[in-house]
Amino acid sequence: MAVKRPPALDRIDIKILAALQQDGRLTIQKLAGIVGLTARPCLERVRRLEAAGIIAGYRAVLALERLSKPVTIFAEIALEKQGHQDRLEKRLVAIEEVVECWEVSGNVDYVARFVCADLGRYETLTADLIDDKTLGVSRIVSHIALRPVRRFGGYPMSLLSPPYG
Repeated sequence: MAVKRPPALDRIDIKILAALQQDGRLTIQKLAGIVGLTARPCLERVRRLEAAGIIAGYRAVLALERLSKPVTIFAEIALEKQGHQDRLEKRLVAIEEVVECWEVSGNVDYVARFVCADLGRYETLTADLIDDKTLGVSRIVSHIALRPVRRFGGYPMSLLSPPYG
């Protein structure tokens, strides 16, 4: 099956993407005003971007610190040897407290962001990962987050326009 190439994006599409990154709850009328279109063509463009998978979804950004006092830990996970990735990745995906995980290059194999109720819960989760020999985890280096300096607020505008367009 051939890989479907994303639709070519013009400057209005880029403006739509940038605006929706900042506020995914914009009405079509307000969005149309921002990008210089009427409502109908703006809605058609948004639907086209959604259908192409460029707009992958919409979410509420929570101020978790107003609900609880979680602890955020960045964990560097190293494998004993390659070949256990599938099992480990399935396990990480199944852990609710793993809110983000990336396979990386370098001295470790993965970097995961855990958000837990407390350090005890994090300790239990990581001990389970290390103790399960079928996963092949050799070590986990933990970095406790003290405070956010900058939170994710959307991708840079320069990256929204694909180079192959």
